[in-house]
Amino acid sequence: MELTGAQILLESLKKEGVDVLFGYPGGAVLDIYDELPRHPDLKHILVRHEQGAVHAADGYARASGKVGVCLVTSGPGATNTVTGIATAYCDSIPLVVFTGQVPTKLIGNDAFQEVDIVGITRPCTKHNFLVKDIRKLAKTIRQAFYLARSGRPGPVLVDLPKDVMQAHAEFVWPEDIYMRSYNPTYKPNLNQLRRAVEVLAQARRPMILAGGGVIMSDAADSLRELAHALHLPVSCTLMGLGAFPATDDLWLGMVGMHGSYAANMAINNADVLVCVGARFDDRVTGKISAFASHARIIHIDIDPTSIRKNVEVDVPVVGDCKLALSGMLDIANSKMAHVDWKGDHESWLETVAQWKQSKPFGYIRNDHIKPQHVIEELYALTGGEAIITTEVGQNQMWAAQFYSFTRPRTLLTSGGLGTMGYGFPASIGAQCAFPDRKVIAVAGDGSIQMNIQELATVVQYKLPIKVIILNNRHLGMVRQWQELFYDRNYSFTNMEAQPDFVKLAEAYGAEGYRISQPGELRPVLEAALSSPHPAFVDVTVEREENVYPMVPAGAALDEMLLV
Repeated sequence: MELTGAQILLESLKKEGVDVLFGYPGGAVLDIYDELPRHPDLKHILVRHEQGAVHAADGYARASGKVGVCLVTSGPGATNTVTGIATAYCDSIPLVVFTGQVPTKLIGNDAFQEVDIVGITRPCTKHNFLVKDIRKLAKTIRQAFYLARSGRPGPVLVDLPKDVMQAHAEFVWPEDIYMRSYNPTYKPNLNQLRRAVEVLAQARRPMILAGGGVIMSDAADSLRELAHALHLPVSCTLMGLGAFPATDDLWLGMVGMHGSYAANMAINNADVLVCVGARFDDRVTGKISAFASHARIIHIDIDPTSIRKNVEVDVPVVGDCKLALSGMLDIANSKMAHVDWKGDHESWLETVAQWKQSKPFGYIRNDHIKPQHVIEELYALTGGEAIITTEVGQNQMWAAQFYSFTRPRTLLTSGGLGTMGYGFPASIGAQCAFPDRKVIAVAGDGSIQMNIQELATVVQYKLPIKVIILNNRHLGMVRQWQELFYDRNYSFTNMEAQPDFVKLAEAYGAEGYRISQPGELRPVLEAALSSPHPAFVDVTVEREENVYPMVPAGAALDEMLLV
């Protein structure tokens, strides 16, 4: 039996195991939306802005490990997705974004709501497709999901002309998929793994730096096993937080511009650095010439283009992080059983433990509410079991520093692109993926207003998300840079004219809470977190509190500004 293009699309989504679709209707996708009510097993979440749809799909993907999916119309609907697509691309998040398009005969004619979204998104997608033949639709969707989830994950866009959605064809689903020009390497080279373990066996000051790739490849258990077997201290990038328990004795903290003193000092004093699933971003390395300058570097990554792109490495290992880590452990147990890993690293572990004890993340308490204290209370009240999403800026760094992440996929944040407006819609995706888990969005008063309209989505679908607004009435991180590096010239970072977030939440139909005194913090947070309803919690924090440690731009990691 022949189906329409719209029917083939929805049947294909079900074949791929899609259960949630984030979207916003429009003229070019009306045939799809006309068909959607006949597929009740595909839950559609109506967002209030197309950027919110992509971020929600992104949050769903990060929290669940599945491919996130969204659907928008042509023209401005498609262009509104670009920031979300670029956000996912920078952080290697598997998405498939479906965009409507004008009929094929009108493409290139400047038709109403026509844009070349394939051309626009080519630099920020893993791949994209324009489907001109309905007979290729199912195969294209199959390829899109395969590309999004395999190798180094990433967003894939599929552009759907309106006449293709209206056409008819037999639905033929390709169970097997093969793309001749795309063959990611999963199994690491055994000789390279042996070299890596041999280098580690010679080390006296080794450490592991874990990135988001460890989480994407479900390699957290393998990372923990290797670290404990070989007695290796571990640090994570922002994207890697949760890959290694922050409560573990081998944990050093986050590395980089706002990383811990122990992690940054360890990297610049290590003699061997094992980097797993991270790409040596400039916020991680600081001054490149000084980064791990005493260390032989082992770099494990599934993307060969990430290796030696920013930092020279001694032992490159291309492959899946989980397979590489478990392979290294097997070699260490079988071929290096004679090595006294604990004894060789004992002095080094004592040194990094002293760094941890002497200069932990901290802040100076006074009569005002400190944002760091807010995050500490959140951790205490949730037992570290919540899924935390963040916006970008100071709120993001305080969440990373003061909430101890012990499991992967519990911190959802925009690392590579640094997208303000990401965290709130991402929490929608996380809550849809896990309806019974506590989801908390940490935001600043500036960033929450980037996509604040998604509160209507949260209320409509009765999602019990809690948004903690660290309200300092500034664009806090930009203000901090102005204070430290621009002679306190606070140019256009003062945000005194703020809405009343409590009244705003109530206007949308959510609950609103306000905390303005330190004594109110614990009881009000307890009340908000125990409520079954969505809520904004507006917390008045000290206006000019800064994030420390801080490595100034261009400085080495061990040249930190401290509290």
